Amino acid sequence: MRPTHLVLSLAVATALAACSGEPASAPATGDTPAAATSGHTFSPELSKDDFAEMVKTLASDEFEGRAPGSPGGEMTVEYIKAQYERIGLEPGGDNGTFFQTVPMVETTADESTVLRLDVAGEQRELAFGSDMVIGTRTGEAEVKVADSDLVFVGYGVDAPELGWNDYEGIDVKGKTVVILVNDPGFHANDETLFEGERMTYYGRWTYKFEEAARKGAAAALIIHDTAGASYGWDVVKNSWSGPQFDLRASDDPEPRLPAQGWLSAETAKQLFADAGQDLDALYTAANQRGFKAVPLDARVSFDLASTTRESSSRNVIGILRGSEAPDEAVVYMGHWDHLGKHEGEGDTIYNGAIDNATGIAGIIEIAEKFKADGQPKRSVAFIAVTLEESGLLGSKYQVAHPAFPLEKTVGVVNLDAMSVAGPSRDMVVTGLGNSELEDLLKTRADAQGRTLVQEGNPAGGFYFRSDHFNYAKAGVPALYAKGGDDLVDGGKEAGAEYAKRYTEVAYHKPADEFDPSWNLDGVIQDLEALYGVGRALADEGGWPNWYEGNAFKAARDEMRTGAE
Repeated sequence: MRPTHLVLSLAVATALAACSGEPASAPATGDTPAAATSGHTFSPELSKDDFAEMVKTLASDEFEGRAPGSPGGEMTVEYIKAQYERIGLEPGGDNGTFFQTVPMVETTADESTVLRLDVAGEQRELAFGSDMVIGTRTGEAEVKVADSDLVFVGYGVDAPELGWNDYEGIDVKGKTVVILVNDPGFHANDETLFEGERMTYYGRWTYKFEEAARKGAAAALIIHDTAGASYGWDVVKNSWSGPQFDLRASDDPEPRLPAQGWLSAETAKQLFADAGQDLDALYTAANQRGFKAVPLDARVSFDLASTTRESSSRNVIGILRGSEAPDEAVVYMGHWDHLGKHEGEGDTIYNGAIDNATGIAGIIEIAEKFKADGQPKRSVAFIAVTLEESGLLGSKYQVAHPAFPLEKTVGVVNLDAMSVAGPSRDMVVTGLGNSELEDLLKTRADAQGRTLVQEGNPAGGFYFRSDHFNYAKAGVPALYAKGGDDLVDGGKEAGAEYAKRYTEVAYHKPADEFDPSWNLDGVIQDLEALYGVGRALADEGGWPNWYEGNAFKAARDEMRTGAE
């Protein structure tokens, strides 16, 4: 055992003892996993007590919000590894270990940065946090932009297959583009534009920044609105302040802007008014086919200083090897990282209990049940990925360097932010109508007396906001499902209140903490259904595909040609 490994194992043991209220056991030696020192006895079956123990531990203050590259992040990956060892999974990472190293760049913007605006000859400054947030993915310690013309480009979409190009007829090289969040059609509630209320990938902020970079812009600023983003300004501020993580440019082929960020709704409205424009009217115009970009009578300058360092984080991969087709694999995944901790007064730790200690506890519970129920015919991989909160980066790296070849990956089941509101009469399938994995889930849901429904807020674009999406983009069918909103105790009204309270009070906030009063009966119900999907994929053969008309089907068909 390497010295650093021993130190981390001791730290994990101490944290577990603190969480359980029992004294720490002696340091683990030999093959005994450090996680076993918590004093908790794990069951081979799906267990509420086991699930709660793992969430409580991962979301404890000792793990410091599980930021990649932090001591808490290292405690987290060691804890997950210890659980995999306890269950008896094989290592699936680099060089015979459980870990896949993900090289990353950590960039922290100087929050004293201001955007200096010249609007119709009048000078104004925008403050970091209250008016805007800004950062860089270049890895550069200083990014300067001087007198860059601002151009409003609507939703910032170039989608030739849909006959839509917000950049048509304008050159934005060296300019700063200002963009609306979400898709054309959303704010107008027009089902004939894109998918209407349901966000497509063109509505995601990641796409908008990538497209602006492809067009040669110097910077891009997205106008926040709570309905279009599906979260408030405080989520933007919390998520974009402090250290920001990224893959190295050499590991990521996507284009990058010199600088990118967000404007608050109030700031944007005032900016447009000062520039002689009506933002409300431009919202309407941007939802019309044939919209033309609007140059603003405004320029922006800034000197963005950042501290940067290259480091790495780790995905944690455990394998249950198949008996008949060990080279083919079913993947369960979830992200272990969260936002870490920030400076300040009061509670500054973003514990991330629901998001996503629940998902990690969930895949570990499913792994234990797979082990207890006997060796599957195909292999099953359990992948806890890092850097989800920074743009799905750990899963992006895993898809580029997969544990199993993508053409041999049968399907992916993602667990992210499981519902702890109690059992439900339905099960939410985010992006319902995507793939034949839903047919397998429907069989399990039917047996539970539950129906499959789409997410309650399709405008949120949640299918594009969690790690399965990197597999989906590559063509591998991916399922993201969780407990529904029609609760057995309280119905849809209670489910809506739970979702509203979580979004407003806990999501990406310090209040996302473990609560021993959670009703975990629904979690077990969900885990049983998702386990059933994976067991069928592993034992019954077949290669589920995307439904006809899905954008990812062509990639799957191409990768499977000649694979059998």
